Amino acid sequence: MKLRFLGGVGTVTGSRHLLSNDKHRLLVDCGMYQGVKSLRRRNWAPFPVEPRTIDAVVLTHAHIDHSGYLPALVKNGFRGKIYCTKATHELCKVLLPDAGFLQEEDARYAYRKKFSKHDKPEPLFTEKDAYEALKHFESLHYHEPFEPVPGFRVEFTPAGHILGSSCVHVTDTTSDRTVVFSGDVGRQDDVIMRRPEPIGKADALVCESTYGNRRHGETDPEQVLAEIIGKTAARGGVVLMPAFAVGRAQMLLYLVHKLMAENRIPKLPVYLNSPMAIRATEIFSRHHKEHRLSQAQCGLIDENTRFVRTVEQSIELTTKKFPAVIISASGMASGGRVLHHLKMLLPNPRNSIIFAGFQAPGTRGDAMVNGVESVKIHGEYWPVKAEIHNLDSLSAHGDYEEILTWLEQGQLTPDHVYITHGELVAADEMRKHIRERLGWNTKVPELYDEVEI
Repeated sequence: MKLRFLGGVGTVTGSRHLLSNDKHRLLVDCGMYQGVKSLRRRNWAPFPVEPRTIDAVVLTHAHIDHSGYLPALVKNGFRGKIYCTKATHELCKVLLPDAGFLQEEDARYAYRKKFSKHDKPEPLFTEKDAYEALKHFESLHYHEPFEPVPGFRVEFTPAGHILGSSCVHVTDTTSDRTVVFSGDVGRQDDVIMRRPEPIGKADALVCESTYGNRRHGETDPEQVLAEIIGKTAARGGVVLMPAFAVGRAQMLLYLVHKLMAENRIPKLPVYLNSPMAIRATEIFSRHHKEHRLSQAQCGLIDENTRFVRTVEQSIELTTKKFPAVIISASGMASGGRVLHHLKMLLPNPRNSIIFAGFQAPGTRGDAMVNGVESVKIHGEYWPVKAEIHNLDSLSAHGDYEEILTWLEQGQLTPDHVYITHGELVAADEMRKHIRERLGWNTKVPELYDEVEI
């Protein structure tokens, strides 16, 4: 079988990998590009292969950089099935329509405010397109082998990144050669997620490298979070946490309520202003066996969080001046309701903005954690006077040492390892780490490279 890299190389976004044999094509992940404009433009280019020639899609997990292009793929002619784990399916039912709605909303806002260069801005896909894509989904349990197309046998194993996240094992039944896609690999000791399951056999491995050149800090994230919230509240400010709707939002809610229960921070109102994150939190509670939190701990989140569901409630919240904690999507401040909060909170030095995890180059989050004096939001520049913090120790990605540990826990002796899902420097450093520590033949592919497995 052949493997072609259609996305997610040289960058942490737009994950897309195409497997093919003599008769069939299988796409592993179908993500949207995010971050700098040159990457986002790729979403609008024709898909690298004709969508109708792809027989099936398999997803590692639900995050938009791995699943977000699916509505456009279906819109442009894909007619096969989309396979994923049970929890990934539930999350995609939330994430994909919400992504379509937000794109429509952003297009309308850009048209109304006249800050787009297009006379009539259009979304890449709509909420309706997302619901059409969801009709193609079929979900399975971990460790449940299936054949999405003749000649390919697939199995999911837990990756520990978010609910439903998996490593995808694909075996060519003719040659009995197996390639494993790591997807996004979770932490060895995450606050809420269980650690990734070690991998057995793999003739080839496609491995992520988000933190390929970095280690997570050794500081206690609970203590740092408590100090920031306590100091901000004492000076009458608001703490805003831009957070991914799936995974980080639930983790942050848990930590904030835990700190309050332990009297380590003042009792403040806690708002979750993201309809998508609210629904994801409900899914999180239903799948409590997949993470470390008990049903009682999940209940603590539900009972003590003020869910902001409507646009009117969101607008009202942006006008409030009293100390509070607000968690809102998106995690890199690339879109969504968090932008309206940032416009109100950034100019005031009493407030604090806490990012929890990797900030892709070109995003507002990346700009702010690197000390810019102003950021552009909705066509205007807003001064950055609030305190900016980045707690990457709360990231859902394993750093390079954790990934090496995970690889050593398995029984792998792959012929080739392909490093993806990382900025160029991070990917090359990950390549060196694996080669030097494990002795494996490792390569960083370029976009559209094709290899034989």
